Amino acid sequence: MREVEMTVPHLFRCPISLDLFTDPVTLCTGQTYDRSSIEKWLAAGNLTCPVTMQKLHDPSLVPNHNLRHLIQQWRQMDHRFGPDYFTAIDPLVSLKHCLQSPQSTFQEKLEALQKIQLLTDQTPSTNPFLIQIGFLPLLLQLSFQMVDPEFSQDYMNFVEQGLTCVLKLLPYGELESLNMLKQDSKLESLVVLFEHGSIIMKQSLCHLVGVISSSSSTRELCGMIGKHPRFLNLIVCIVNQNNEASETGIKAISALCCLESNRGKLVQQGLIDALVTNILNSERSLAAMAMAILEQVLGIERAKEALIKNPNGVKAVVKMVFRVSDHEGSESAVNSLMMVCRESLEAREKAIVAGVLTQLLLLLQSQCNGRTKTKATTLLKLL
Repeated sequence: MREVEMTVPHLFRCPISLDLFTDPVTLCTGQTYDRSSIEKWLAAGNLTCPVTMQKLHDPSLVPNHNLRHLIQQWRQMDHRFGPDYFTAIDPLVSLKHCLQSPQSTFQEKLEALQKIQLLTDQTPSTNPFLIQIGFLPLLLQLSFQMVDPEFSQDYMNFVEQGLTCVLKLLPYGELESLNMLKQDSKLESLVVLFEHGSIIMKQSLCHLVGVISSSSSTRELCGMIGKHPRFLNLIVCIVNQNNEASETGIKAISALCCLESNRGKLVQQGLIDALVTNILNSERSLAAMAMAILEQVLGIERAKEALIKNPNGVKAVVKMVFRVSDHEGSESAVNSLMMVCRESLEAREKAIVAGVLTQLLLLLQSQCNGRTKTKATTLLKLL
């Protein structure tokens, strides 16, 4: 028994029991424990991480499937791994320790994070190792902990790099780790970072919202974000500004619209006017994406009213009915016009003034698909 214990790699031992993991789970601090051991620790009334002694604002236990799989591989290989494995893993463990340690200075943590970002960029083969030793929840914790009110350049660099690493690791990790953002303090940090952060931070946060909205395991978090009017207003403003972050903003809004409840709240924050501006001023693919979102939200009465009220609203949709180079967005435009024109004389008049009849005739003569032509014919009859 002693011999077996001596051959168990340090990475595979629970820090509490010092035994081989049987059911590894990871805390929000990025530290992994055996489930039975950490549950006893928490049941005893402890509210800290046993290794780092950080206070646990979120006591959730996320299964570390990657580490479990690695241990299974190790067992199948008769308790042996090649020397290359530990050559790769040991420096990563040191970097993690530096990020976790209260004794590390901010500059040391920044340098450690720069090394991690370099690894995720240049050596993607290390990403599974980073997941196995709990980097994903740790980086999320560091990125969304207390915000520096001064937004110093070093702090901005740290968060930018942290978010970049998180996005690189998410395809390899457990998306349940993102649920730490359900904590009020973490969600508020997300909003403040989006409000005051750099363009790079805004783009990363938009990508993160897209990931959150795409998974059933984070669907509740998606709904919580949708109930945060300040964040929704900020992301709508990003789309309205037509800057470098607009594309990621449009994609994030499209993702948030997976929940019907989010659509109405986005409309309340001025989404329709932002989409109209985007359709009129953006390149084709982005305009088509904005058009698809517009079609999706026009089932809401308030959205129809906002589109008709906007001086350029119906005109923008008419513009998307037919474009010489492609038909991307044409079907969404026709569907949208049918929704607003069916019950509104004002919308029909605005569409005719904007040249919808010519647009529809050109579309019918084009190479668009049969379904779009059928809908275009129906719209012509309606007008």
